[in-house]
Amino acid sequence: MESQVAQSQLQLPMSVEAEQALLGAILLDAKAYFSIAAFLAAEDFFIARHQEIWKALTRLQERKDPIDYVTVTRELEELGTLDEIGGIAYLTQLVNNTPTAVHAEVYGEMVSRASTRRKLMQAADVIRQKALDEELPIDVVISEAEEALLTVSNAQLKRDFVPIWDAVSDYYDAIEKQLELGAGSAGQPTGFKALDSLLGGLQKSDLIVFAGRPGMGKTSWVLTVALGAARRGARVAIFTMEMGVEQMVQRLISMETGISIQKLRTADISAREQTRLTEAIGRIANLPLFLDDSPALTPVDMRTKCRRLQHEYGLDIVIVDYMQLMSAGRVYQNNRVQEISYISRSLKELARELNVTLLSTAQLSRAVEQRANKRPQLSDLRESGTIEQDADAVMFLYRDEVYNPEDTEFPNQAEVLLLKHRHGPTGTVQLYFDKSITRFMDVKMQRVDINSLG
Repeated sequence: MESQVAQSQLQLPMSVEAEQALLGAILLDAKAYFSIAAFLAAEDFFIARHQEIWKALTRLQERKDPIDYVTVTRELEELGTLDEIGGIAYLTQLVNNTPTAVHAEVYGEMVSRASTRRKLMQAADVIRQKALDEELPIDVVISEAEEALLTVSNAQLKRDFVPIWDAVSDYYDAIEKQLELGAGSAGQPTGFKALDSLLGGLQKSDLIVFAGRPGMGKTSWVLTVALGAARRGARVAIFTMEMGVEQMVQRLISMETGISIQKLRTADISAREQTRLTEAIGRIANLPLFLDDSPALTPVDMRTKCRRLQHEYGLDIVIVDYMQLMSAGRVYQNNRVQEISYISRSLKELARELNVTLLSTAQLSRAVEQRANKRPQLSDLRESGTIEQDADAVMFLYRDEVYNPEDTEFPNQAEVLLLKHRHGPTGTVQLYFDKSITRFMDVKMQRVDINSLG
């Protein structure tokens, strides 16, 4: 009879047998309820009377009353739904038709999968209605369509408690892998030895903010990291909202070949440089780098693209250049601080959800310019929403040459100031910056034997 009901409702995904077997299993063994309730709710049942029975089970559990045939019958009577579900006879049928409670979790997964498929169909109906509304701008339609799908997928990401023995076992497995690779290999290397000794490399699920004033070279630094990581096999997605893909590629090629950006821009290169250029293009073209130059990207858009990329190719590092150029959509139109807070929280959530390193550049305000010592401080970020508290690590880029081009004592020198590090030490690292190819390198110390002089 209930199968015929399903047929009449456009054959929506459902399984009466799985729902009945699940409820019968719980009536046979109340312990089964706790493992199922971690991922199932009343609305996940297709049959209305099964929803009512689940609500009764939930009420009993909330009061810490025992769950069995008698208590469920009494609870349904108190709720006034015993007759609606088919009375005592139906509860008896559920128990008698379920041979064992051993497979309760399997039945629960079947019910959950069917529920997800129905929710996807409902989301598709919402998307269709939005698409037919010609008064809505197309970008709004796309954004709301993605949000409808993400609402369904979010329901699948609920986490349950992890027993300490499982957590310790997973940690031990990770430590064993690190021991095989050698000390200091916990994360993806940045390519800068002194910085890696502080950070332990780029850690998965971390949000790392790399901030500085305009003109310091933030984009060049993250591209240097991206290029090095991709050479080591890391799959890197770069979202650039400040420059186009062509400009990004030009910088990468300049770093790879050592040919200045000015020469590449004007095509003023020698025959030997042309050979280097051709070889470099071949190498870069085979790297696992993915570029996106969509302007005013929203966290929802980015999440959708990253999840698709992870599914198709895998993903290790996501780079955003830069955070303040992102948009939260129309939610925080009149409050920029709240908008940036929403964006930084979303980036941290994305890093955790996909288990990737999320490295984002950030622009600092002009407050830095008012100080005698123009090295950035953590307080320079505090006016920009909750970036500082959301980030696992905060680094600042400083080049004295930007402020004192004529009389600086440190030409071509850059400082990376690691001022917040949730998982370890902080400190300052000196780097060399080659302006012609916009590339950062470790400072190489040359040792001189004094006895050989004179």
